Amino acid sequence: MLHFRCSTVLKELFEVTLKRPLSGSRQKSWLPTRCSSVDASLRLKVLHATLHRPGLRTAPCAAPFRSYCTKTEGAVEPDEQLKKDGVSKETSIDKRRNAGILPSLEDLLFYTVAEGQETIPAHKFLTALKTTGLRSGDPRLKECMDTLKETLRNSSDGVTLDRHQFKKCVQSNIVLLTQAFRKKFVIPDFQSFTSHIDELYESAKPLNEGQVADYIPQLAKFSPDLWAVSLCTVDGQRHTVGDTKVPFCLQSCVKPLKYAIAVHDHGTEYVHSFIGKEPSGLRFNKLFLDDDDKPHNPMVNAGAIVCTSLIEQGASNAERFDYVMNFLKRMAGNEYVGFSNATFQSERESGDRNFAIGYYLKEKKCFPDGTDMTSVLDFYFQLCSIEVTCESASVMAATLANGGICPITGERVLSPEAVRNTLSLMHSCGMYDFSGQFAFHVGLPAKSGVAGGILLVVPNVMGIMCWSPPLDKMGNSVRGIQFCTDLVELFNFHNYDNLKHFAKKHDPRREGGDQRQFFFGPMDYESLQQELALKAPLWKKVAPTESHQDSSTTVVYRMDKVAE
Repeated sequence: MLHFRCSTVLKELFEVTLKRPLSGSRQKSWLPTRCSSVDASLRLKVLHATLHRPGLRTAPCAAPFRSYCTKTEGAVEPDEQLKKDGVSKETSIDKRRNAGILPSLEDLLFYTVAEGQETIPAHKFLTALKTTGLRSGDPRLKECMDTLKETLRNSSDGVTLDRHQFKKCVQSNIVLLTQAFRKKFVIPDFQSFTSHIDELYESAKPLNEGQVADYIPQLAKFSPDLWAVSLCTVDGQRHTVGDTKVPFCLQSCVKPLKYAIAVHDHGTEYVHSFIGKEPSGLRFNKLFLDDDDKPHNPMVNAGAIVCTSLIEQGASNAERFDYVMNFLKRMAGNEYVGFSNATFQSERESGDRNFAIGYYLKEKKCFPDGTDMTSVLDFYFQLCSIEVTCESASVMAATLANGGICPITGERVLSPEAVRNTLSLMHSCGMYDFSGQFAFHVGLPAKSGVAGGILLVVPNVMGIMCWSPPLDKMGNSVRGIQFCTDLVELFNFHNYDNLKHFAKKHDPRREGGDQRQFFFGPMDYESLQQELALKAPLWKKVAPTESHQDSSTTVVYRMDKVAE
């Protein structure tokens, strides 16, 4: 069994495009054949020459190199064989891989997880998977997990997997799993990143300022000690900390979501013929319109009520509610989205202000023709009473971060136009009277609700849901605001942070460290040249080393990064 020397080498193993083995290799191993020892300085000269002589790139196995490797008697040069057979290099590679000469991605994944052992305990694979950010319950991995359960059920000990069993389990999801273990997701070092998230969570936990909302009786029943943070990246990496499985109502956090649905269905021009785009500068529940007698934006109550009237016009409230619920469940990757009838009844009984806004809008003819205002208000209260958990809401936020495609299902739920418009208005109007301050200090699209939630989007990176019931005087979660502020102080997520030169902040989208190791497997000289040529602009020196294992040679090239 092959034993690799370090995790960095294992990771970089996947970055190599395996083209063909060294000439004369008869081994079934995927490692290169043993080469005769050569002075290190001579190797450096040879490598330098290959990078600067174009002729050698097209003839990588020319005479100057053959003297360094032993050619087995009767072996056929790869190029000669290809010309003889009249087949492409790619076809030859496929044949070699199928014949066991070149490793499959499944083999490489097995070697990575096994760390030199002949079998893998299932729990070790699942633990390694979790460190990448993927969950075993991820819908994309369903076939893999089902096969794993079935394989373990039929195995001798019900615990371990040999190489062939492992390959059978992972082959259906090998592309996703390879990306995960190669650290090719948007947050490469997910463990380090989530440790920082946990620290930010603990930092905000002792805060005891603020009051739980009591103007809706059902909201007043929540404990002020509840505190949760969940995140989901655009690649489906998940992390949760705190009371993340406790259901709570979206309240105003549903406003950007139903606006996105309206734009998705009708387009920007139609929706904004009824609703403006400007911050109001007033309390969210004021009876006030802009100079054109339209609500200022869809994030205040007046705009949200009009936006509600645009969804599935002409349908019954039951049909409209099911329509929105279906959208939200798809945004959440089919995770928990429920409904609190008690909150709905409480909202309707204490909704005098919203009824006043509704009649004012009706007087100013803000609704589409034929709209039943009281029916719209009932629908509005229903949408505010939709329940989520922090975990499911973080996937909704990640769908917005991912341009309308749910990260854990791959389904396009919203149009790019709807997502762009929604994030723009969340950025300028999403945090009540604190929107300007939040845009200045945090610089990210967000929407808060009086239940204590803050739906935060880091575009093209991740979605986050923070939830804690105690609110400040602006109506935003005290702990949630602190967490969001600390997040952008630590990481360069602010929209206007310079990603290259802002040295005081971490960039979790980059893999840490000033040095990396690149592992080159069974490569011919042409492949090696191509790999080095691609990396040459970023690295300043090459020092080849050898490690001997099982009578084979593993060549590792350590490259030190050029200081910026």
